[in-house]
Amino acid sequence: MIPGSQEEHASFVKSFGFAVQGFRLTVRSERNIKVMLGMAVLAIVLGFACGIDANGWGVILVGCGMVLCAELFNTAIETIVDLVSPEYHPLAGRAKDVAAAAVWVLSVFVALAGIVVYLGALLG
Repeated sequence: MIPGSQEEHASFVKSFGFAVQGFRLTVRSERNIKVMLGMAVLAIVLGFACGIDANGWGVILVGCGMVLCAELFNTAIETIVDLVSPEYHPLAGRAKDVAAAAVWVLSVFVALAGIVVYLGALLG
């Protein structure tokens, strides 16, 4: 096979399967993604209950997707750090803490955006 050739890459269907496999593995093994999926379901139920408009749905759905993706990235970073630094190292701990902080910051801002959307629907 020639490096970079089409034969070297997995087919689209196989790549999609790997992605689904990674998502399932994360849901089975990580508590935080389960919490975030639960919050996404709650956000969607609240969207129906509050009667949000199309723009509101866009904000809610993109926000939920971004938080879930951030948690998947965080899990990937933590897995790589654990692989290369199985014993505790301050820099490994810092990398994991910063990745977790990124998810937390995004979650706070998405929650604030959600509050704006829901209040706008309820008061408007």
